Amino acid sequence: MKSCEAASEESADVSPPTVSFGEALLFWLKLGFVSFGGPAAQIAIMHQELVEKRRWISERRFLHALNFCMLLPGPEAQQLATYIGWLLHRSLGGIVAGALFVLPSLSILIALSWIYVTYGETPLVAGLFYGVKPAVAAIVVQAAHRIGSRALQNRMLWALAAASLIAVLFFAVPFPAIVLAAGVIGVVAGRLAPGQFTSRAGHGKPARSYGKALIDDHTPSPAHAVFRWSGLMRVVLAGGVLWLLPMGFLTAVCGWQHPLPQMAWFFTKAALLTFGGAYAVLPYVFQGAVVDYGWLTAKQMIDGLALGETTPGPLIMVVAFVGFVGAHAKAVFGPDNLFLAGAVAASLVTWFTFLPSFTFILAGGPLVESTHDDLTFTAPLSAITAAVVGVILNLAAFFAYHVLWPSGFSGGVDWVAALIAVSAALVLWRWQWSVIRVIVCSAVLGLIVTTLLPGRS
Repeated sequence: MKSCEAASEESADVSPPTVSFGEALLFWLKLGFVSFGGPAAQIAIMHQELVEKRRWISERRFLHALNFCMLLPGPEAQQLATYIGWLLHRSLGGIVAGALFVLPSLSILIALSWIYVTYGETPLVAGLFYGVKPAVAAIVVQAAHRIGSRALQNRMLWALAAASLIAVLFFAVPFPAIVLAAGVIGVVAGRLAPGQFTSRAGHGKPARSYGKALIDDHTPSPAHAVFRWSGLMRVVLAGGVLWLLPMGFLTAVCGWQHPLPQMAWFFTKAALLTFGGAYAVLPYVFQGAVVDYGWLTAKQMIDGLALGETTPGPLIMVVAFVGFVGAHAKAVFGPDNLFLAGAVAASLVTWFTFLPSFTFILAGGPLVESTHDDLTFTAPLSAITAAVVGVILNLAAFFAYHVLWPSGFSGGVDWVAALIAVSAALVLWRWQWSVIRVIVCSAVLGLIVTTLLPGRS
């Protein structure tokens, strides 16, 4: 009789059966509801499920796809799901995988946004947010540290981060200008000193085998994944039409200056600037949504980020909250249709934020499948990532100011909020608590504080 270990080794040598579309759909739906914790946790979940347990794709092919997604603007975890879904079941599989990564989060955020705008000033909700906001400030600082520890590998990259921080903090340089300048510096300096620009760590480790996979290291790419110029043009054309039709309709019906087409245009630009993850584009979203357009207040933006941290899906889904609150506040469908206005705007900005990601994957996937060599980050992207660290530090400083000095510097420090922020930072760094755990505990602490000291909320 064979031992259990021998049987396990034998089964690992056999490729898993073909995955049906229905089986894949159920997995992507489940993933959409459990993908908490940001891109690192989401990618880890996919690796554990798809590479280790189900063996739908090999480690090497998984990392190859991930490296491509890391090169693109947009949420890399959602793009990775789209890529693997496309590889398994053509374009429909990619669209379903990517959409189900987002739709649960969108539905939850629409419901939470409605509760927020309707009951946000009640003592219960205000108390919860009193504790959550200092925790969010600590989380953003940790994000800057996490990204910086990977990206700032030498003095040149440190200098770019410092210059970015100075530019945005003291000279209010727009985020797109910082990205463009960093990219140009990377192109020029990369030619003069290529050794100064290194790729991100963490995704280039040697591949490990978990047994034969359905899409194994040397499995030929399926017919639909073979690059053809005609296929590329079809995807690009379809993406353009899917952007142009709703944009044209909104503009024709509402007028260009109406909040809805302005949101569509603004979040299209934001989707193309998300190099370095959601934290990188949040300063741009804040500047546009709060300062330029006045769709929501700084306090509401911080609250929205807190909600985004506690829901599944990519953090950039905070754009749904921005759209909901903005359309609700502007009453774009009149005072009797506030929920409808918010829900439509949230869905609209989600569409324009994620449409480029689908287009990038479906258009670029066949090019990536044409070689299984590892992709590396170019000098411009390394420079942009370094500059992004400075922008995120500015965002952390902004959040800290509004949380710790709610009435401005003249009003003094809110020492209770400061204590919550320091405690959140301590458990994040020292004991590696998850973001969800930190936020829940901080919310409970905030509720206790505001119950005992009502004036705090």
